[in-house]
Amino acid sequence: MTKPSPAERLRAFIASESAGGIILIVAAAIALAIANSSLLDDYKSFLATPVNFTAGDLIAIDKPLLLWINDGLMALFFFLIGLEVKREIVTGALRNWKQAALPVYAAIGGMAVPALVFVAINAGSPENIRGWAIPAATDIAFALGLLALLGSRVPVALKALLLAIAIIDDIGAIAIIALFYTEDMNVAALGLAMVPAAGMLLLNRMGIARTIPYFLLGAFLWICVLKSGVHATLAGVLTAMFVPIATGDERPLERLEHALHAWVAFLILPIFAFANAGVSFASAGLEALLAPLSLGIAAGLVVGKQAGIFGACWIAVRSGLATMPPGVTWRHVYGLSCLAGIGFTMSLFIGGLAFVDPEQVDAVKMGVLSGSLASAMIGMSVLAKAPRTHSTFDSIPANA
Repeated sequence: MTKPSPAERLRAFIASESAGGIILIVAAAIALAIANSSLLDDYKSFLATPVNFTAGDLIAIDKPLLLWINDGLMALFFFLIGLEVKREIVTGALRNWKQAALPVYAAIGGMAVPALVFVAINAGSPENIRGWAIPAATDIAFALGLLALLGSRVPVALKALLLAIAIIDDIGAIAIIALFYTEDMNVAALGLAMVPAAGMLLLNRMGIARTIPYFLLGAFLWICVLKSGVHATLAGVLTAMFVPIATGDERPLERLEHALHAWVAFLILPIFAFANAGVSFASAGLEALLAPLSLGIAAGLVVGKQAGIFGACWIAVRSGLATMPPGVTWRHVYGLSCLAGIGFTMSLFIGGLAFVDPEQVDAVKMGVLSGSLASAMIGMSVLAKAPRTHSTFDSIPANA
């Protein structure tokens, strides 16, 4: 069997991300419709359903369904992110500075400026400052899905740039979650987590290509991390770091990535969207939208992302620190900067970590949804006026 070329792999990835973005929109729309109907109480009761898991006297986990989704299912999402990050750093577009320079600068600007915008708006509301990282995130599925709708008006190099920025953005989000959203730490549980981690390191050093042992040890690691107070989804990222890229003729990391992608794009993320996007607009007027928390998030996504990404790219290219991808114009970069303001999945996820008060959680959802919608509309209008390009997937370098 002929091995797919890098261009073919990128085409398949973008196609699946685009379709996944459409499913995400549908799931979020259903959640919003239910939350603004007579089914709201049933929706909340369903998500509050207690679910427990016990294994003798050793393991006992009792959480509402919503937290099983956010802590459990999303660990698989972060596992997939970890696989993609490792592949890009070791063999992909981030393995050398020449290719990584522009997306690195763009991602840094695209995380720092939205956070600063949020803090500036919420400076007089110290109870909201914990949400500073919410507008720093980008939803790759939504953004790529919208880019796909524009067809030949968007050069493939721009899609590759967006993908690289999103991956670096994910690395930053993972670090933020680990450093700033960790509760009181259980040192004993964290120490126990070293056991499955050491086991996976041993498997990696032995060149074990079978993936089941990594999953079993990863599940044990997830339980330990959950009990430690560190957010359990980070266990997914750590597990991914131990999966070998290649062992002889076997490519376990690539095999797992392909196997999981459809499950994450078409099941896990839509379930997350359904469980987290439902917000009632019954009391949502202009006053609610202009409240510091929701306004800070929306402004961070709309204004901060544009200024941060476009500004960082302009400075990096003009100063000679990075080069523009072939076929990409400044209009394209500005349109991409706008679409990167679609935070949705990661923004809602971080918002759930930052706040537990129902009013603040609803304000987060309102800010994320309004900011993401505005970013999508602005980005699409900018890119729709871009000249058509004749770029093809075959124009992508072999190491893209």
